Amino acid sequence: MADGSVVRNPPLSGEGDRSKGGGGGSPLTLAMGQAPSNAKTRSPSPDGGGFDPYAARAQFPILSRRVNGKPLVYLDSAASAQKPRAVIEAMTAAMEGSYANVHRGLHTMANETTEAFEAARETVARFLNAESADQIVWTKGGTEAINLVAAGIGQSIQPGDEIIVTQMEHHANIVPWHMLREARGAVLRWAPVLDDGALDMAALAALIGPRTRLVAVTHMSNVLGTINDVRAIADLAHAAGALVLVDGCQGAVHCAPDVQALDADFYVFTGHKLYGPTGIGGLYGKREALEALPPYQGGGEMIATVEEDRVTYAPVPHRFEAGTPPILEVIGLGVAIDWMTGFDHGAVAAHEQGVYEHARQRLAGLNWFREIGTAQGKGAIMTFTVDGAHAHDIAQVMDRYGVAVRAGLHCAEPLSKRFGVTSSARASFALYNTTEDADVFVDALIKAREFFA
Repeated sequence: MADGSVVRNPPLSGEGDRSKGGGGGSPLTLAMGQAPSNAKTRSPSPDGGGFDPYAARAQFPILSRRVNGKPLVYLDSAASAQKPRAVIEAMTAAMEGSYANVHRGLHTMANETTEAFEAARETVARFLNAESADQIVWTKGGTEAINLVAAGIGQSIQPGDEIIVTQMEHHANIVPWHMLREARGAVLRWAPVLDDGALDMAALAALIGPRTRLVAVTHMSNVLGTINDVRAIADLAHAAGALVLVDGCQGAVHCAPDVQALDADFYVFTGHKLYGPTGIGGLYGKREALEALPPYQGGGEMIATVEEDRVTYAPVPHRFEAGTPPILEVIGLGVAIDWMTGFDHGAVAAHEQGVYEHARQRLAGLNWFREIGTAQGKGAIMTFTVDGAHAHDIAQVMDRYGVAVRAGLHCAEPLSKRFGVTSSARASFALYNTTEDADVFVDALIKAREFFA
């Protein structure tokens, strides 16, 4: 506004039209409205399950390309998922038809962009079943969200205070706590992983005690595919007066998270694994947990008043969103979530699991193949080693056949050490993958093994 105050959370009067994918409005709101209707215009699943992966796949332009003369088989979605046309078109529409900075303007395009920006926050809140959109903080991704929490609680950490992590955590949910160990004298305690990749819940329970300040745990492992019982972990932590932070970067995609049912104090997520753009993610927090955190960065947007001798801060969530936010990316993420939730989650999960199981059955009995992580109820991630061949070499040979898999430590070095490997390959299955993809993957893997045998 002209006096420097900030317009926040404008009425979303067009929200109903957007959800139906029609009605009047700006080019931006019209483009956003197409996403849910696109997702719902689909054919029945070939197996009668209500989800057609071929119709979904057709909405991803990049999946029609060829790599090394072969049709692309993209099995690296746990690292970053591809983007449907609805997301691409919505972000393009914002740039071409209605773009301005948010919250600080009265002109038409500023208001349109602010409405779309805050509508995306509402979308995320509904997706996570948060009580209020004010509990959603925009960040660059899951990593920044964890660092925001660590920086906040770190100001009150005393030497000897304990933070519990698990051996299956991504480095993003390890290194910030190590930094508190270095700077504040916090003690990291490690919950072990069982041989099948499941979390040792008995050992975790035994670790929690009167010095425990926080339990940091992944919802779903990016390496093992293990899905943790977050509610049980939260109950154990809360009984000891500790907070719980959940890394939901994989879980948000595959586990239909309900943050109220999980009872997590903090839940972080990232957009690029949710079929959205890079550079955007977020933090959900219980209201009292967010209110207890000091600002993370200083600058515009996160203040209430600034004077020569004092500063006051904006309310949650804006106090954590210093500077101009990633506006286009926020809009793209909102559309991505609308697109994804247009499908039945149970049907998508069953499909992904079916593709994974198809590959697993074809590989069963091959004595040179070792899968890491076989816990009951795990998600559709297959991390593996091949006797006599380095994972990097396997991935490079498979690329010759158009198959994209990840290789390395998967940002989970303690877990790799736990399973005695210095590198592994990973195939991760998404809603756009098919049993044909699984067959091409297995055939390419067998050829790669033959090459090194």
